[in-house]
Amino acid sequence: MASQLKVNTLSGVTTAGSIVVTGEGNSTTTNLQQGLAKLWANVDQLGTANIVDSLNMSGITDNGTGDLSVAINNNMANATYACAGMTTSSVAGGGSGEDEGSLTIDTKANMTASSNRHTSIRNDTDQKLDYDPVCLIYHGELA
Repeated sequence: MASQLKVNTLSGVTTAGSIVVTGEGNSTTTNLQQGLAKLWANVDQLGTANIVDSLNMSGITDNGTGDLSVAINNNMANATYACAGMTTSSVAGGGSGEDEGSLTIDTKANMTASSNRHTSIRNDTDQKLDYDPVCLIYHGELA
């Protein structure tokens, strides 16, 4: 017979927000809290950028073609979190596999605990373009 555990809140014994999970092979452990994404988003940049779906994002600013700023709802603990993103081959004016974009994360000038800036670049021309979707994920500690 299978067991099922139903709870609304998990809490660590030593530290409320820290739960250790034993990994495969029973030889290593992972802190569950540290392994969770703290922000993710699906953004449609075509025309005026808009959020399709997200977690922990309070809004975006469309800074122009291929350039958007993300406002984080619950701030990160610092500006050294890890963020990653991707685009698709669907660009403004159509797209093909040859138009695949890359996402540049501005980790120097504009990355703060409460916001970040992202630029979508067409790989073969380094031209800024609007894409749909632009997908983002942030890992790190919340404030």
